[in-house]
Amino acid sequence: MSKFLPENEIEPRLSQRCLTAFFLSGQILLYLLKGKIPSYRPIMEQLVAVGPGSLIPVLLVAFFAGMIFTVQMARELLRYGVISALGGAFALAFCRELAPILTASVVAGQVGAAFAAEIGQMEVTEQIDALYMLRCNPLDYLVIPRLLACCLMMPVLTVLGLVVGIFGGLLVADGFYQIDSTIFLDSIREFLGLPDLLGIILKAFIFGTLVAIIGCTWGLTTKGGAKGVSKSAKTAVIVSWVSIFIADFLLTLLIFHGINLSLS
Repeated sequence: MSKFLPENEIEPRLSQRCLTAFFLSGQILLYLLKGKIPSYRPIMEQLVAVGPGSLIPVLLVAFFAGMIFTVQMARELLRYGVISALGGAFALAFCRELAPILTASVVAGQVGAAFAAEIGQMEVTEQIDALYMLRCNPLDYLVIPRLLACCLMMPVLTVLGLVVGIFGGLLVADGFYQIDSTIFLDSIREFLGLPDLLGIILKAFIFGTLVAIIGCTWGLTTKGGAKGVSKSAKTAVIVSWVSIFIADFLLTLLIFHGINLSLS
């Protein structure tokens, strides 16, 4: 993918890398539309790296985030005497927004950086050129297995993080504010419907796509040896975070605002 970049450029510009990501996304789409699926083994390797490899930090972040959010919301709701609505507030804010964003951020920091570093190391050591010499398409061997792994595992991690976050909030609500667990969970079910859950899964799928595309693109466009690999990993995480928040804003407007309009 470095053919899109000037040969004398030590570190590619952000605009060049974004353009490369756009072209890479198009190539992947055409590749998949032709029915070309990589072999089973590289996909399974990446599924393990993305899923079980990120599970513990995702669950820890979701658990403590759920507890922190419950403490903050309960303090304000107590002031107005509507503490029974704590579960509904938890569903609206944590479940819809925080759980997908926190999960994607953790995966971007761990998996996205790893993608950029691994592929970047292969790029600077000319291993990707060797793949071309062996008539092995880097899309098939490097990019698409990582993309499929992120797209499949991000929704799973998000749902697991959502469940653990609700459990953390339930512990705080019951232990510190004596809110019965049935009331808390019923309030969540009242505000969190099937369209919301589908929207959360859609967000997770798109976030996984962004993390994989950005991580792989930044790796494929790495220059400058070991220093370039380090910069690629760092900037891939930053760009992934920014892209996740932008995508979340647009998806929130599209999904939940659209649902409200249809209901009205």
